[in-house]
Amino acid sequence: MKLMKILAVALLTLSLAIPAFAGKGKVKLAYVEWDCAAASTNLVKAVLQERMGYDVEIIPVAAAAMWQAVGTGDVDGMVTAWLPVTHAAYLKSVKDKVENLGPIVGGAKLGWAVPSYVEADSIADLNKYKEKFNGKIIGIDPGAGLMRLSEDAIKEYNLDFELMEGSGATMTAALADAIKNKEWIVVTAWSPHWMFGKWDLKYLKDPKGVLGEEEHIDTIVRKGLKKDMPEVYAFLDKFAYKDANQLQTLMAWNQEKGADRYKNAVKFMKENKELVDSWIK
Repeated sequence: MKLMKILAVALLTLSLAIPAFAGKGKVKLAYVEWDCAAASTNLVKAVLQERMGYDVEIIPVAAAAMWQAVGTGDVDGMVTAWLPVTHAAYLKSVKDKVENLGPIVGGAKLGWAVPSYVEADSIADLNKYKEKFNGKIIGIDPGAGLMRLSEDAIKEYNLDFELMEGSGATMTAALADAIKNKEWIVVTAWSPHWMFGKWDLKYLKDPKGVLGEEEHIDTIVRKGLKKDMPEVYAFLDKFAYKDANQLQTLMAWNQEKGADRYKNAVKFMKENKELVDSWIK
């Protein structure tokens, strides 16, 4: 009898030690290491794990690889499709293998941004200020749709500039350094983004519309998810922010020193319980 009690206690202890999300299956999500993508992806992970009982793996990849992974079914989905322009080519390549569940937020924009003290106001005028910008446009990761469009802009406007590859982090670091020293800089930019809340920036006018008009960020899932994981599909179908400010708030939290994206996602869930409830009821 004593042995049975010991075993019972051991089993109970083991069951309590296992996370609540261990039993309902695994969900795989891909994302690009952009601040908006990381914030939304961690929020989806938190809801699926903390409220719905799933184990979630999030995988950072380049934009092209992200779309390909959803198309092949290697991952279940992603919540960072910039449409209708930025990721149009990626969508076209896998359109018969994925399903678009619609926007998570609207009002998205791509462009080139400069500090407000910079005299240039239009992409068309940049050649006049080449020396002040050191002939460089500070870009992000080479696989990003924004970089492809930026290459197009350089050609369309006949700019004598070099597009520098990097990442979202290296771009904002260069921007911070330039602003600190009151230097001129032009960066590939997008909103929602926390940098527009931190610094006084402006988008350069794009009279030819090469970088596109206002966009939305959509959820894309693999074909077959609805049948395989109907509960996950239903949640992803409903997942959306009330407005861009909610996403930018979450992104701003993630910029604080020592920030943990997942913990901030859980914090967002607690502060927006009614919204989260509407996603999963």
